[in-house]
Amino acid sequence: MLHIRKRDCRIVRFEKEKIVTAISKSFVEVGEHRGLLAKKIADDITDYLDKKSRNKNIKNKINIKSQKIPSVEQVQDLVEQYLIKYDLAKVAKAYILYRKKREDEREKKKALGAIDDLKLGFNSLSVLQARYLLKDDKGHIIETPSEMFKRVAHAIAEPDRLWRKDVLKTEEIFYKVMANCEFLPNSPTLMNAGTRLGQLAACFVLPIEDSLEQIYDSLKNAAIIHQSGGGTGFSFSKLRPKGDVVRSTHGVSSGPISFMKIFDASTDIIKQGGKRRGANMGIVRVDHPDILEFITCKSKSDSLRNFNISVGITDSFMRAVERDKEYPLINPRNNQIVARISAKTVFNLIVAHAWETGDPGVVFLDEINRKHPLNDLGEIEATNPCGEIPLFPYESCNLGSINLSKLVVGKKVNWQRLKELIHIGVHFLDNVIEANHYPLREIEEITKHGNRKIGLGVMGFADMLVKLGISYNSNQALFFARKLISFIHNEAVYASIALARERGSFGNFKKSNLSKKYLCMRNATLLSIAPTGSLSIIANCSPSIEPLFGIAFERHILNGVKLVEVNGDFEEIAKKQGFYSRQLMLDIAKTGSIQNLNLPHNLKNIFVSAMDITPQWHVLMQSSFQRSVDNAVSKTVNLPNHASLSDVADVYMLAYRMKCKGITVYRYGSKQEQVLYTGTAVEKATGESKKYLSEVSSCPSCR
Repeated sequence: MLHIRKRDCRIVRFEKEKIVTAISKSFVEVGEHRGLLAKKIADDITDYLDKKSRNKNIKNKINIKSQKIPSVEQVQDLVEQYLIKYDLAKVAKAYILYRKKREDEREKKKALGAIDDLKLGFNSLSVLQARYLLKDDKGHIIETPSEMFKRVAHAIAEPDRLWRKDVLKTEEIFYKVMANCEFLPNSPTLMNAGTRLGQLAACFVLPIEDSLEQIYDSLKNAAIIHQSGGGTGFSFSKLRPKGDVVRSTHGVSSGPISFMKIFDASTDIIKQGGKRRGANMGIVRVDHPDILEFITCKSKSDSLRNFNISVGITDSFMRAVERDKEYPLINPRNNQIVARISAKTVFNLIVAHAWETGDPGVVFLDEINRKHPLNDLGEIEATNPCGEIPLFPYESCNLGSINLSKLVVGKKVNWQRLKELIHIGVHFLDNVIEANHYPLREIEEITKHGNRKIGLGVMGFADMLVKLGISYNSNQALFFARKLISFIHNEAVYASIALARERGSFGNFKKSNLSKKYLCMRNATLLSIAPTGSLSIIANCSPSIEPLFGIAFERHILNGVKLVEVNGDFEEIAKKQGFYSRQLMLDIAKTGSIQNLNLPHNLKNIFVSAMDITPQWHVLMQSSFQRSVDNAVSKTVNLPNHASLSDVADVYMLAYRMKCKGITVYRYGSKQEQVLYTGTAVEKATGESKKYLSEVSSCPSCR
């Protein structure tokens, strides 16, 4: 048996298939498909190495452990020599350039200070190095990506011991799905599992009652949660309006927005777990007397920087908008009507400020409570920072996402593997509830013993559509989305029922609507579509259910780090079909879109970017997923800079009519700082600097 010496000096079994793949890719680079010839060259190289090994063994009478084993570089040199021997100069040049590219990437990774033992891309390793890998007291990285996943798998498998399960087997399963980027839990779990901090949940809601003591109690609790890595949501709707009487001091109230600013200032000081800025969601009902001030509170670019804000919309308000009627503003202190105001005026103000700054979003409170399985326990008034988890006060929820881009084989969905990942994901997230170190006793009580909410979601949906040859903005995509999420929901229910039979139902099961349909259920909620910003970079896939932001774009992350992302599926197809060129990628980088380029029509249909798609398709896709999601769907309708006010208004009205639980719009360039960019920044990075950073299409550990 042949062996090879890796760059880290490990000796492993020689794999001829890797040579076949490398040579085949070099053929593709020059627009040829010569799989049989690639195999023949690899066979010749293998025979040469085998004969050399045999002759040396016979001559020196030594075993495999003591013979001189070829290094990776020596084998790569042989590949170059054989390509030239076969008179394949262009292919040899492509192979040499490929080697140089990989060498440059290894050097860049080395500069990060993290060891890439899972063959992740540069962007993935950059995010892991910045946020997730453990560091010592001096800030030096002390674990590798595989060690991180092993740490997490070990900690989350441990609760299985409570039910006398094979913990080592569970640990191995959890490790493999994370290391293969098939499933990833939310950031706090990756950061904190197996550490002293041990806070694993991402989403929290805290109450804001109309008393100074309770407000500052929540401020303290929010600081504790942010320090541990979680994000917080609040409804400020119960606070008396600005100028209202305060009997205890004979003074007047400063109103909810003034208190939001205090929470914002506190959040600004505390990074979540020391690794990322804290995040909040602030919600005020549309019938609160201070609603106009709330809608405009982020009109200045430096105000409430740590808050997403959403208006709590009611059905009665939307009906008043449709009929151009007035509606009442109600003082929450005494529930008395203090004024009546034009619903259309308020709606138009929401639209105008969302168009201008991206804030506020809207949440449809009546729809949330209609569909919530525990509506007998009271009304939900708030969500987590991105809106995908509506929660009662003191509830928390942990999230995890399945990477759909890994589940397409030969232009078909691997439904069996998806089923397996759903069951693994539900098991994993339920174990997180047990393993979690809760920041507050109240949170532990309602989360662990009351409702046990989890949020299993997806990422890589746009990549999946590309691999299946389905256009995102098509009825076929909507039909497929409904089929997909229905399958995920049904299997998640089966998984939760199976856990309940073994471990028992959540504490409030008999008070829930679920008890009318099922004999038992482990978790009050199961599905949630989260944004997956950082997770999708690690997994090298498109985020959440969003369309591709662009075929080439720039992403800004923590501490000013900028990552250029180029869609690998497009690049691969362009090379296979022979129209790839460096100039083409530079042209794409200018806008992120291929719609105005001279390319095959079928590719333009499949590779649509977020701003190529009309707003209605964004909403229809969100609605398609919401049908089977018991929590909510976090989705941003990305609009081009030239989008009109009526475009934003149409999005909100359609979202209401399509039974979404909330909606957010963002017009490109409407904020001074944003996360994703196209244009000259990307063109410079992909052109002048000649950087080829990791693609976003699939997890590179499998390439």
